[in-house]
Amino acid sequence: MMLIEQTQVSDTALPVAEFRDHLQLGTGFADDGLQDAVLLAQLRAALVAIEADTGKAILTRTYQYVVTAWWDPSRQSLPVAPVSAVQSLTITNLGADDTVVDPNAYRLKRDTHAPMVIANGWSLPTIPVGGTAEIVFEAGYGAAWGDAPADLRQAVLMLAAHFYENRAVAGARTHVMPAGPAAICARHKPIRLSGGRWS
Repeated sequence: MMLIEQTQVSDTALPVAEFRDHLQLGTGFADDGLQDAVLLAQLRAALVAIEADTGKAILTRTYQYVVTAWWDPSRQSLPVAPVSAVQSLTITNLGADDTVVDPNAYRLKRDTHAPMVIANGWSLPTIPVGGTAEIVFEAGYGAAWGDAPADLRQAVLMLAAHFYENRAVAGARTHVMPAGPAAICARHKPIRLSGGRWS
């Protein structure tokens, strides 16, 4: 399986001014924006870390999920939540044309932690040997920073501040997540059941 992020979070979507206030950096000077590139880098790193830890896309973008076999013949879980729409489902076959599956053949099951594509009939289309199923979907709380839950936004700012304050320390981003962001993220993590599979 492979998850490909097809659209990126723009710089303008990240809360640089809010992060500057969070860090209590001085304002009103001619060089106020001098550190913006550094602040953006820390915000992006923190966003990636929080999203990886929770399995949640904080800002909405488009993903492509490629699998070589269905998790279950009648359903396929998606690795990121919350999912707002499935844009397409395509079956690829070596040496043959790709087949775009009729959207009426499946539906999205919305779920806080485990969204799924579910067959409207007995099963999802067969994936041929050597072929893949490619699901393109949109996931995230919203396009604007303010659309995301307040506690997750706070966790991103806290972790970005940790990265910023330790940016000169080699390997600072490889350590265990600080207790504050980790505690916030805990309630957003999915509960794994049945050996990691959802029923």
